[in-house]
Parts: sequence; structure tokens; C-alpha cells
Amino acid sequence: MFKKVAPYIGENKKYTIAAVILMSIGIIANVVPYFFLYQIIAPLIRGESIDTGFILVRVIAVALCEIIFAVLYTQGLVYSHVSAYNTLKNLRVSLQRKLEKQPLGNIKEIGTGRIKKVFTDDIDQVELLLAHAIPEGIANIAIPIIIVVLMFVASWKVALLSLVPMVLGMFAMSRMMKSGMSKMNAYYESAARMNNTIIEYVNGMEVVKVFNKDGDSYKRFGDVVKSYRDFTLDWYRVCWPWMAIYASVLPCLVLLMVPIGSLFVIGESVALEKLVLVFCMSFAVGPSILKALNFAGKFPQLNYKIDELEKMMDHAPLKEGKSGFTGTNNDVSFTDVHFGYAEKEVLHGISLNLKQGTTTALVGESGSGKSTLARLLVHYYDIEQGSIKIGGQDITDMSLEALNDQVAYVSQEQFLFNTSLYENILIGNPNAGREQVLDAAHRAQCDEFLERLPKGIDTKAGDGGKQLSGGERQRISLARAILKNAPIIVLDEATAFMDPENEEKMNAAIDEIIKDKTVLVIAHRLSTIKNADKICVIKDGNCIAADTHDNLLESCAEYRKLWEASVSASTWRIKEGGPAA
Repeated sequence: MFKKVAPYIGENKKYTIAAVILMSIGIIANVVPYFFLYQIIAPLIRGESIDTGFILVRVIAVALCEIIFAVLYTQGLVYSHVSAYNTLKNLRVSLQRKLEKQPLGNIKEIGTGRIKKVFTDDIDQVELLLAHAIPEGIANIAIPIIIVVLMFVASWKVALLSLVPMVLGMFAMSRMMKSGMSKMNAYYESAARMNNTIIEYVNGMEVVKVFNKDGDSYKRFGDVVKSYRDFTLDWYRVCWPWMAIYASVLPCLVLLMVPIGSLFVIGESVALEKLVLVFCMSFAVGPSILKALNFAGKFPQLNYKIDELEKMMDHAPLKEGKSGFTGTNNDVSFTDVHFGYAEKEVLHGISLNLKQGTTTALVGESGSGKSTLARLLVHYYDIEQGSIKIGGQDITDMSLEALNDQVAYVSQEQFLFNTSLYENILIGNPNAGREQVLDAAHRAQCDEFLERLPKGIDTKAGDGGKQLSGGERQRISLARAILKNAPIIVLDEATAFMDPENEEKMNAAIDEIIKDKTVLVIAHRLSTIKNADKICVIKDGNCIAADTHDNLLESCAEYRKLWEASVSASTWRIKEGGPAA
């Protein structure tokens, strides 16, 4: 456990060490009063008289010891928390760096619910280990061990009696940990499922309401919450009996000491004074050991959490070079590209060439691999075989920053941050001036709706851009791409939210983006790409034809079918007073 935590503690280790030392001294100060208590009781046992001054001095000493304990223990907690929260920061930064290097596809597979749980809930629970379990656990177990040794020095017979409850408590603790570990994986997996399902439930609430699927959606939500409840109770049900045993037995070291110790005194094998001394010392042992073992019960959970944190980000990072762009031009070439999700290959050796300054369109049925091919160009995933090059340079040889400078990617769903629309557009080129941002918004045909907003381009987009319609969000994303001014443009269903009223504006915005660029476009409306320099027909992960629109209509039956379906969809109308036709 300590080996796993150590890399993240770093320089903060000195605070943890200081915390252990201060807490240990504090616990010693908290133990000493029991010896003062013995000094008061011992003369009474021997029949000696003691004056009030003798007692008063020891009462004052007890008070001072308690003050020392409070001050040192509190300061120890301050140091332990300084170490803990700096370590949590290091842990989050480390995971964030690993997350950044993961293929975006892997991140989506993990799920936002699980990632949120890891970066907030799971890492926060590591704080218990760092701020409490390590320093308090070490201090609370070290000092009682020393006291037990002193108990054996005073009277080994009576000290042995105190070990019986300790051994029984330790046995119960070990059984609880062993039993709990067997249920831990299922418990944490159910927690991750619940987080993902809750987020899906909230995000999909609009669809659920519109289509009257409250029952189905709530059933899934209810099932996963009940599953989490059942796993949690199952885990606790296994642990509770053992927890009750050690929590009851450990503080009672005098369980056998009083009856059997009294027999030793009656039989004159142990002096009464020695029995009282060991009796007093035992009061200092039980609570500390119980506290230490309570933390020990957390170690397997925290060990599991750190393992899970590291495993979740332990996928192979995206292949990335360190050089900038050194290509000779902005031609794009896909050569024998193979790619698959999990065990299923979805692209089977596709080869394409996109000439600089030309527009290439990908068409095909849903699931044919069009969007996957487009995402591979922006290095969304690593390919399994083949190569993707820009100007003759493999994209895996350049840094992601260099690749992103060369390619602008506009997809169907563009995320807007809850900042001003101005700042959302500025993401395309953080060094641009306000006039350049306004010009990009104008060229993206945003003026019409910006004029309606209370603060114009300085209006906040809302969470995920909810203040805007789908088409308006799309035009903001197009403005972002215009401002970026990358030489290669990827449009993945970028006109998906285009309505008839805004079709002309959207097309004008896209024309502004693709001027003199190398363009790869995917569109569900084939009419928007019929003038492309080259149209590639993708079917079942293969490029079965590549030519102009007119030539494909004559030579490719698959394209002809897609075209006819597109034309039919564009002319679809609802009959007046009757069903659709």
C-alpha cells in the first residue's frame, strides 16, 4: 500500500513523518496520566497516607498531559492533511495527464460517470488513508505495543491475560477483512454502473418524457440503484458480525484480567500492586489499538481504489511523436488502413488520397465506417495496420499539437463551454484579437442570432450550449474552425442540424471554411456533396468506389441507391388531410 502511495506523496513525505512523530508524542502524553493514576492508587494499596499536595501535583500533571496531547495531535492532523491534499493534487494531475494521452475513443468507453467518480469520490476517499490511516494508524499501534511490553515487565502473568482479548479481536478483524475483500470487486463495479446510469438517466430525460418511456427508463434507474443497495448490504452483512466482535472485545483488555488476576493475588503469585499497575496501563492500550484497527479495515478498500485508479488509466497511450509538421504539402493519404473496436474490425484495408485544395466526400449507410475513418485522421484512435500521412509525414510521428494545428474537426455534436460565445469561438485561435473573432462569427453566418441575444457575442452559451439551438451551436463551431484556419478540414455530419430556413446560411458558412483547403466531408444529405471533387463510397468498412457524382451514378449501384434514397427523403411531405407520402 505504502509503495503505491509513495510516488504521489513526493516531497510531502516530510509532513507525513512530522505528523506521525507529533501524534506519537501526543499519544504518549495521553498515556502518562494512567501512570499518575497508579501513583495515587499504589500508596493506598500499601496503606500509606498521602497528602493533598501529592494528589494536586498529579492532577495538574494529568491536565498538562491532556493539553500537550490535544496540541500535538491537532498539529499532527494539520501536517497530515497538508500532505494528504497535496498528494491528492498530485494523484489527480497524474491521472489527468494519463487521461489526456488516452485515445478519445477509450475515454468515451470508460464513461463520464465513472471518470467523474474516480476524479472526485474515489480520490477523495484516498484522503482517509493519507490524512488519518497512515499517521494515526502508525502512532496508535506503535505506542500500545510499547505499553504492552511494559505490562510484561511489570507482571508477565497478568499481561498474558490482556493478550487474550487482543488476539480474539485481531482474529475477528482478519476475518472481516478477508470476507470483505471477496465482495469488494462486485461492490465497486456496481457503484460505477450506478454512476454511469444516473448520468445517462439525467441526460436522456428529455427523450424519456417526449416518448413516454418514464417506466422503462425509471426501471433501469431503479434496477441499478437496487443492485448497488444489494451489493452494499451484502458486503456489510458479511463484515458486520466480525466488526461487532472486535469492536466489543478489543477495548476490554480487563475481560480476564480482573477475575483471574484476582485469583493470582489471592494465591499470592502476583502482588496486588502489580495487578493494579498492569490494570491501569491496560486502559491506555485498548482504545488506541481499536482506533488503529478501525483504520486497518480501510486499507484493503483504499488499496483497491488506488489499483483501480491506475488500471483505468493504464491503457496504452496514443502513439505520438515529438516533432512538428514537416510534410511537403497538405495532401492526405490513407494507406491500407485497418481498424476495429474491441475484437471486431470495422475498416478493412482502406486506401484513399486527398489532394491539397480538393474536397473528398465519404458516403455510405450508417455504420459503414465513414465517421471512424474521419476520426482516425484527427488521431481519435491508433490504427491497427497501415498508415495515415499528411504531406508524406505519418501523423504518429508528429505531436498532437502539431497535428491539431494542421487539422480542424467539425462534428455533428460540438460542445460549447458555459462561457461567452466570444470565448467559445476564441478556442479556435487563442491568440486572435476581438476583430478576428467577430469576423469569424460573421463569416459563419452567426450575425442573425447574435443580434437577438441580450449581450450579443458576449452572451454565455449555457451548460453544453443549451442557450442556443442545434443549428446555432453548429454555426458557432464553424466560426471556431474559421478562426483556426487550419489547412485541412474534416466535416463529420457538420450540417446535421441544418433546417430549410438556415440551409443557405449554413452552406455559406461552410464555403468560408473550405476555401483553398484540403477537405474531408461526411454528409447525410448527398445533395450537399454532389459537387465534391471526389466521392468515396464506403460499405462494410471497404471503399468500393471513388469518383465524381455523375460517374458514380452510372457505374456504382450502391451510390445510385444512396442517391435515390437521399432524393426521396428530401422530397418527402405530409399529405394534406392524410398520412405521410
